[in-house]
Amino acid sequence: MFDRLRGSKLLFWSVELLVIATLIFVSTKINFLFSPIATFFSTLFTPILLAGFLFYLLNPLVKFIMKTGLSRGKSVAIVFVIFVLLTALFIGAILPNLVKQIVQLINNLPAFAKSVEKWTNELMSHPYLKNIDINEYLKKMDISVQSVLKQVLNAFSTSLSTIISSVANVTVIIVTVPFILFYMLKDGPKMIPAIEKYLPQKRKKEIIVLVGKMSDTISAYISGQAIECLFVGVCTWLGYWAIGIDYAFLFGCIAGITNMVPYLGPYLGLAPAIFVTVLSSPVKALLACILVLVIQQIDGNIIYPNVIGKSLDIHPLTIIIILLVAGNISGLLGMILGVPLYAVCKTIFKYVYDIVQLNKTAKEEPDENGFQEKTQNDN
Repeated sequence: MFDRLRGSKLLFWSVELLVIATLIFVSTKINFLFSPIATFFSTLFTPILLAGFLFYLLNPLVKFIMKTGLSRGKSVAIVFVIFVLLTALFIGAILPNLVKQIVQLINNLPAFAKSVEKWTNELMSHPYLKNIDINEYLKKMDISVQSVLKQVLNAFSTSLSTIISSVANVTVIIVTVPFILFYMLKDGPKMIPAIEKYLPQKRKKEIIVLVGKMSDTISAYISGQAIECLFVGVCTWLGYWAIGIDYAFLFGCIAGITNMVPYLGPYLGLAPAIFVTVLSSPVKALLACILVLVIQQIDGNIIYPNVIGKSLDIHPLTIIIILLVAGNISGLLGMILGVPLYAVCKTIFKYVYDIVQLNKTAKEEPDENGFQEKTQNDN
């Protein structure tokens, strides 16, 4: 009986699950050991993520300049100078315009609130809605200017320490990211040879190829998304400006940034323009919808296939599921990073599966040849 239990798969998996559950339980009781490690990785996550994004964005430009005969160090220096100049241009020219339009939008919120109130009163004067007392509902909701201002001030006072901490973290990120980026661009090609000597000799070649495929997938996605966002942002800004929509530059920037979210991005970028213009000028709101539709058609049929192509090759339903799950887990950041992370995981799985199939084929072929030779000898 004990021999049968000892060889039972049920017993084996029961013991395995019990060991895993014990390890998880013990880990929850010694959180003080893991807390510094989690803090360490959470501190480095954002700077390395931003530096990695910029690395994959600028590395193709470094390779392009190297084709002229310059060394990698000189090419990195040129690209880094261009990056610093563009950053200075953004801070000196683009950022003030954004801040100016944001301030104008905030200053015009009372007038916008009055137009909303006027529109609501006109709507409630409709014969079918006369019996509804809108003022009673507004009093219950308590959305007066005084109450909203009070809530904002209370939230600001209670989260003042969080705001100070966030400002300090942003300052640290701004200071550290350029240094990390510079050394990534300069010493990036040295990473593979550095880790290659620690890889098992039997799988060294496959792992190096897999790392290359992962890097190509990430690079294609990031560079393609940058071109897409720039195209959508500039075209939306110029289109809004031509239509005569206020805060066109601000809304164009919002449209370019939100375009990183697949499928939902265009609608998120269109929402502010519709929200501001629909009451004052419904025609402009309709023209804005048509403009965004045209831009998305050009982007989906011309820009996206050429700059990203089939590098991701993900079914639309899969992307929607990824957005729902990743958005629920990590919010907007999850919606932005979910698709490329899935693409990398898919690349790893597909490559490993192909390697396993090739190994199976390689093992079966000698057996078949040996069997054939033995048959011929017997005859």
